Amino acid sequence: MNYVKYKEIEFGCAFAREKTDEIVELSVQKWTDELRDAKDNLQQEFSQLKAKEVELETSLSLLRSTLESTGIGIVAVNFEGDILSLNQKFVDMWQIPESLILSKKCPRCKAFFENQLKDPDAFNRLIWEVSSQSDFESYDILELQDGRVFAHYSKPQWLKGKIIGRVWSIWDITQSKQTEEALRLNATRFRTLAETTDTSTFLIQGTRLCYINPAVEKLTGYTKEELLTGFDLRRLIKSKKRRQIRQQEEAANFEYQEMSILTKNGTERWLACSVAKLDEGLDFGGNPVEMIAGIDITDYKYAELGLNQALEQAKQLSELRARFLSMVCHQFRTPLNIVSFSNSLLKEEVDKRTQKKIQPLLDHIQKATEQLSLMLDDILFFSKAEAAKLNFEPKPLELVQFCHDLVAQMQMSGSQKPINFVTQDKSITACIDKKLLEPILKNLLDNARKYSPSEIAIELKLYCQNDKLTFQVKDMGIGIPLADQQRIFEPFYRGTNIDHIPGTGLGLSILKTLVDLHHGQVFVESKLGVSSTFTVILPLIKSE
Repeated sequence: MNYVKYKEIEFGCAFAREKTDEIVELSVQKWTDELRDAKDNLQQEFSQLKAKEVELETSLSLLRSTLESTGIGIVAVNFEGDILSLNQKFVDMWQIPESLILSKKCPRCKAFFENQLKDPDAFNRLIWEVSSQSDFESYDILELQDGRVFAHYSKPQWLKGKIIGRVWSIWDITQSKQTEEALRLNATRFRTLAETTDTSTFLIQGTRLCYINPAVEKLTGYTKEELLTGFDLRRLIKSKKRRQIRQQEEAANFEYQEMSILTKNGTERWLACSVAKLDEGLDFGGNPVEMIAGIDITDYKYAELGLNQALEQAKQLSELRARFLSMVCHQFRTPLNIVSFSNSLLKEEVDKRTQKKIQPLLDHIQKATEQLSLMLDDILFFSKAEAAKLNFEPKPLELVQFCHDLVAQMQMSGSQKPINFVTQDKSITACIDKKLLEPILKNLLDNARKYSPSEIAIELKLYCQNDKLTFQVKDMGIGIPLADQQRIFEPFYRGTNIDHIPGTGLGLSILKTLVDLHHGQVFVESKLGVSSTFTVILPLIKSE
């Protein structure tokens, strides 16, 4: 830029040279280098993640074997009502039908337990109404209508200083209960029952043992003579801890303890014990006697430890994967923005003589950039859903108008495929989380348009029946093979017949997660080359 003065008038003279090709070449090279670095980081993170997955799978396999081998019914739940794990013993003890969905939010499940118990109100307080801030550990007795008696023990699950759930264990103490009642009535009947039961039974007077049954000998490795002849109880009972009892008035003459026993060979065993004071009915010199009836819960203690470790590892793995996906998506954003910006500059600088040849290529670049951006959006949304960072916040919503608006919005997006909305109701108002429902329906409608001919209409149905909301999306497209239908809701899984149709394989997985947040269900019915129908069923929460 030069400035000159001529006849008292100032002039500015500029010389310009076009450098578009050099700028584009440098931008593409920079994008290529960054993409290569992102790929290397991705491969390294993937290897680490794979190793952690293998390690976690081994831990979970050992945990499952331990849980299924114990004679105690165990179930772990979080405070959202999800059952994280349970063993077959728990199912067998309660005789739970296979068709029953195990969730504390499920009314059928709640009614099922209440119908089996003599005192359902107490059970409700213990199971269905426990606060996420409750840090107590407790033993409780559950009496069933069929005469069985279960001991119920609960312990909070801590993670990073917060309670994330509870581990419940239930075992049948019907025989122990019967033994206790018999002891109160008659010493002879006590001996008859105590000698034949598998429950370890001690009678302690002061600081010495005055009776043990054969189960104690089997448990401790000591003979009856060794234990009853001047034996120091401190060598046997390593520690004991009292457990809280809810109905203290009914159980004033006994308490529950967790006791650590050191066997003769030095092995530590754990007992869940009922401890009663017998000050009458048994003749031991007129002195009160303490009776302990315990069952071995060592397997449960190790299973509980393994379950707690597995829960923590699963939580850490989920958070690691969410952070990893978020990092990858952000790393891709920068080169994508460069490509998009460079493409916009190219479009502005295209010469009219070469526009016919270059414009289609620029359009392809723009389309590919938009597809990559949508893919990254899906991955970020999936990582949030998987890491439980999406909150379910239902509010009153008029669904008929909502569906009309959604269909109109999608029709205006440029697609030529018609969408027919069908409902028999003029108005349906329910408490629904709009921000979660909208991606559910958009996902189904987008898939229907993507995999069906352009001239055939797509159908969206809405109806309400039996306190449930049902949304159905039907297309007359390529259909889904039967083998793929079993896995269609898995992350990153795509059908085997989609050929060149683009997609991430995350849409239906995200949909399934959002439906689960509503405590709903999703089904698919499809015939290859004919049609596909997706059905979403959500509980109807009426607005007051």
